Amino acid sequence: MNNLKLKRGLWIVVADGEKALFLENRGDARYPDLQVVQEMEQENPATREQGTDRPGRYSDGPSIHRSAVEDTDWHRLGKERFADEIAEQLYKLAHRGTFKEIVLVAPPRVLGEMRRKLHQEVAEKITAEIPKTLTNHTIVDIETLLQAA
Repeated sequence: MNNLKLKRGLWIVVADGEKALFLENRGDARYPDLQVVQEMEQENPATREQGTDRPGRYSDGPSIHRSAVEDTDWHRLGKERFADEIAEQLYKLAHRGTFKEIVLVAPPRVLGEMRRKLHQEVAEKITAEIPKTLTNHTIVDIETLLQAA
């Protein structure tokens, strides 16, 4: 991550499990000018707000004991689906030749999900991965934080 060069034309995707910003540096390494090219959002409420069923149970055999089945984590599944959507959009953009190099910025878990789902054509264009949550920062703050990286 050290010596990250924010050269002209570099794309930066700042994402979390609910929001993604596709940014392009229209400035240069010394004076970056990150512009929002695209924004994606997904409404992903907490699991308790998405599911109301009680956890399932199954019989342990001939005894009277029953075991609980773990609840589905709908919130986590939503984040994984959103990582799929981001990966798909990046593939479309890479396939069209929209960007030559890209930096991914996301929390570690989301970064891992995205990495697993990225097409080879996109993976070859990644110059850096930054495991941070920056989606709630202003563009100016993101520029400053990336210059310090």
